[in-house]
Amino acid sequence: MKFFCTILLLMAIATITYAQGTAPVIPLYTDGVPNSKPIPATYIEKNGDGHASAVSVPTLIPFFPEKGKATGTAVIICPGGGYSGLAIDKEGYAVAKEFNKIGITAFVLKYRLPSDLIMVDKTIGPLQDAQVAIMIIRKNAGAWGVDPAKVGIMGFSAGGHLASTVGTHFDKAVVDNKDNISVRPDFMLLLYPVISFGEFANKGSRNNLVGLIPTPEQIEFYSNEKQVTANTPPTFIVQAGDDKTVAVQNSLLFYEALLKNKVKAEMHLYQAGGHGFGLNNPTSKEHWLDWCISWMDTNGF
Repeated sequence: MKFFCTILLLMAIATITYAQGTAPVIPLYTDGVPNSKPIPATYIEKNGDGHASAVSVPTLIPFFPEKGKATGTAVIICPGGGYSGLAIDKEGYAVAKEFNKIGITAFVLKYRLPSDLIMVDKTIGPLQDAQVAIMIIRKNAGAWGVDPAKVGIMGFSAGGHLASTVGTHFDKAVVDNKDNISVRPDFMLLLYPVISFGEFANKGSRNNLVGLIPTPEQIEFYSNEKQVTANTPPTFIVQAGDDKTVAVQNSLLFYEALLKNKVKAEMHLYQAGGHGFGLNNPTSKEHWLDWCISWMDTNGF
């Protein structure tokens, strides 16, 4: 009964969204957050200056296209921030609005940031939230005008690590999945992504997710270039060659693994632009979103 009521609630949210053109926040969990500890009084979510931190109640923020424009494709957007914060405006809301212009439904994922203060196992917290996001969208695909076979995931920087983890670790759900809904995304869009936890790791992201002294097994498990298989979703990648925060080898290694496994993939490397440029690389007149849209169209998304 509780599950049925939850579905009705989410369908009601969808109806309000279409009727009013607004985007009510959708809680990921209605019956307690899994893998959680009691939240300390000092652990207070902060939102300001385009960033969010100390997220303990994860949500989806939906952006629906104008009625009649929807293509059926949906994208879950994971903002970056080193697994310590979320650049939710620049790498979330701004991107979602651009997708809406071409009829793509977008959901910005405000995911929990790994923390021993609020999680039993912080290494799986963000992945749990991303998998649940996919499940919610597929459950409500009909009400939201979404094709359940065209649900992709997108990530920037550490959000790219989360997105690529979702795309390479979908064979085992880390959340309750009684309905056996696929948590495999249909495609991945990765922007200056953290991929590897080995030689070319962004140490801040790695430390925040798996701790200062990760085991060799953890490094292997979360080095997503080593987890690619022939069933990994088609992938689009963008990065700048002069990125000093996340080494460009992260993208190169992942692209090489995709090619090796014959996964459809396209990669664009700007010669300059650094890290965290969001929608627009200030050193170039070319817009990666145009390339991305063309790639999605070519692949039927």
